[in-house]
Amino acid sequence: MKGKWTERLFRLKSNHTNVQTELIAGLTIFMTMLYVLIVVPGMLEEAGMPKGPVTVAVILMTAVVTIVMGLYSNRPFALAPGLGSVGFLAITLVVSEGIPWQVGMGMVFISGVLFILFTVLGLRQLIVKLMPPAIKLSIGAGVGLFIALIGFRNAGLVVASEESNSLQMGDIGSPNAMLALIGFFIMSILLARNVRGHLLIGIIIVTIIGIPMGITTLPDKIFSMPQSIAPVAFELDIIEALKITYFPFLLAFFIPDFFSSLGTMLGVAGKGNMLDKDGNLPKIDKPFSVDAGGTILGSFFSVPVMTTYVESAAGVEAGGRTGLTAVSAGILFLLTLFITPLIFIIPTEATAPALILVGLTMLSAVRNINFNDVTESLPAFMTIVITIFTFNFGNGIAAGIIIYVVVKLFSGRYKELHWGLYVLLIPLIIYFVSLAH
Repeated sequence: MKGKWTERLFRLKSNHTNVQTELIAGLTIFMTMLYVLIVVPGMLEEAGMPKGPVTVAVILMTAVVTIVMGLYSNRPFALAPGLGSVGFLAITLVVSEGIPWQVGMGMVFISGVLFILFTVLGLRQLIVKLMPPAIKLSIGAGVGLFIALIGFRNAGLVVASEESNSLQMGDIGSPNAMLALIGFFIMSILLARNVRGHLLIGIIIVTIIGIPMGITTLPDKIFSMPQSIAPVAFELDIIEALKITYFPFLLAFFIPDFFSSLGTMLGVAGKGNMLDKDGNLPKIDKPFSVDAGGTILGSFFSVPVMTTYVESAAGVEAGGRTGLTAVSAGILFLLTLFITPLIFIIPTEATAPALILVGLTMLSAVRNINFNDVTESLPAFMTIVITIFTFNFGNGIAAGIIIYVVVKLFSGRYKELHWGLYVLLIPLIIYFVSLAH
């Protein structure tokens, strides 16, 4: 009976997967995304939000929206508050500009409404179709390098240098970096030997190895009760956020998250061979509706823009192909409300090498880019490097589209451009002008 239910709901056979594979994939996503439950509340605390209640709110939104994504879209996408949006709200709006976080949440609500309108009107789907194939192909590689960079950073293998204003080699002799390197070689060997579940197995092994090294900390207790979310519920200030002076900030919320979500979906879907021959994701309006609705819902509980996470690629790498992967990951997130001390024993050094290897497996898309045509290869290249150098998908995709139009236009190949790209160019240019100021 259980098999018939899951087959009817998630169409496992037609997606060439099974319940066991999907559950392992969900667990893999969950373990690689655990850091979000620590990082996001910590950043929001800097904005003046009470850490306990906002942590519970983040867990609830991550769990609920991810489960809805799995049930409604049948895609293996996990969602959580976007780190870019969280950083923008906490550091730029609140700390730097002195704008109350309640107003910032009002901006998040407005962004969600815009996402919904764009989805209902078919504009998001239209933009996907308008995007040049070269940009679509480069997104997967950009996502891969982006997620690998997160892995290197979490492992302590690369660090930001204040003196040179660049990345440099970390202390690879430190216990943390050594543990991450051990994990990298374990997972690499398992991958080379085609061991199913190599990422999950590696994470568990590294977590155990970290105990005698003093990196994996065993909890004093297993169970805990969640705090009330009352202090952060329904605190958003929509009216104040509508002030015209806040328009540039609203634009800075909307455009990067629009393209970041799009880029992640296409990149992860490409990894799982879910795209059609034109590089489009069939029925993309469903995941679009979920992330838009999740953003609106999250704003009521002081949780910034909900977006699809690149760590979903780890679940796809583990074999996840349907919404059952997302549902299982969401349920595990929900359980952290009661077993937080136990869950948080998994160190970032255990998940970091998994992210690095996922980055490797996502680079193959670039082989389909026509590098003999500079009007195709240059925009693709810029999409990838700007994504990495600015640590933002939205910047990379937006810049890639602008460069594509300009290069095609001034090389006399304007007939290859759809008229809609000229229209799309206007808000993208306004966005970068607002960043400059």
